[in-house]
Amino acid sequence: QVQLVESGGGLVQAGDSLRLSCAASGRSIDTSAMGWFRQAPGKERAFVASISSRGGTTNYAASMKGRFTISRDNAKNTLYLQINTLKPEDTAVYYCAALVGFLGPPPIKDIDFDSWGQGTQVTVSS
Repeated sequence: QVQLVESGGGLVQAGDSLRLSCAASGRSIDTSAMGWFRQAPGKERAFVASISSRGGTTNYAASMKGRFTISRDNAKNTLYLQINTLKPEDTAVYYCAALVGFLGPPPIKDIDFDSWGQGTQVTVSS
């Protein structure tokens, strides 16, 4: 297991950009696939993006392509999510997830990840 702590959320205006961070501790993430999910009020948790252990492969939810960029810095043991041109519908709690010890293509289903952070709230005002 690995401990994950998200940061970088907050209250922003539509059109702004944010970079969310997920700091890992307890073990190195360089052999773990990582992902971001989000849960909007009254909705189920939804896949945003995932990235392979070395960053060579990324997956995005179809609706997230273009404005969202997932990246990682294994030397810093940190995962990132850049969100540009924020919209009110991006309002959600954003969660970081890890699949420890997995070197294959990054998963896209939440049930495939075995470690989760507590989430960071992103609120976008119109």
